[in-house]
Amino acid sequence: MYKNLKVLDHPLLKHKLGYLRDKNTSSAEFREITKEISRILAFEVMSDWKEMKTVDIETPIARTTVERITNVPVVVSIMRAGNGMLDAVLSMMPFASTGFIGIYRDKFIHSTVEYYFKMPSDIQGREAILCDPLVATADTACAAIERLKSYEVGNIKILTILISKHAAARLQEEHPDVKIFTLNVEQEMNELGYLVPGLGDAGDRLYQTK
Repeated sequence: MYKNLKVLDHPLLKHKLGYLRDKNTSSAEFREITKEISRILAFEVMSDWKEMKTVDIETPIARTTVERITNVPVVVSIMRAGNGMLDAVLSMMPFASTGFIGIYRDKFIHSTVEYYFKMPSDIQGREAILCDPLVATADTACAAIERLKSYEVGNIKILTILISKHAAARLQEEHPDVKIFTLNVEQEMNELGYLVPGLGDAGDRLYQTK
C-alpha cells in the first residue's frame, strides 16, 4: 500500500512490542526493550547500504581483504523520545555521527515549534536516519524532514516503532523519497492524537515524566 514503508514482521519483534504496549511494563523495562527493538531497526535500515571500500588487513592466520562502510550516515534524534532509541542505534553503527532536532506540536497555534537544531557541519550529501519511536500526526516528522532537506542531506530514512495509517499516507504524499522502517501501522488515533491501541506517550514512559 505504501511504497517506501517497510514493516518488520518478526516473532521476536512482535513479542517485544507486546511488552511496550503493556501499561504495567516499568520505565526501566520500557527503555531496555526500546533499545533492543532499535538495534534491530538499525540493522535493517543499513541492509541496502552500497557505499563500501575494500581494506587490506591481517588476521591471526593470514592476510586478506575486508569491506568497510564509507560516507557514514548521520543518526538524528527527534527529541525527546528519539533519545530513547539513539544510543542503541549508535551501538550498531558507532562510526556514525549524530544530530538532534527539538520539535513539538503546539496545540494552541496548530503548528510545529522548533526549539533546538544541531547537526554535524559536514551533513550535506550524507544519509540521515531519523529516530522517533512514534509517528502519529507526522507533523514533527515532516518538519524535521523539511529542515534536513534544507541542508541538502542525502537520503532520509525514518526508524519508528509505530506509525499511524494517517502519518504513513501523509509522508508518502509529501515526502515520497523518504523510507520508513516500523513494526506496525496503527489504524486509528484518538482525539488527543495518540495512536490506538498504541503504547501511550513514549517520552513519558521512557523517562517517568508523567
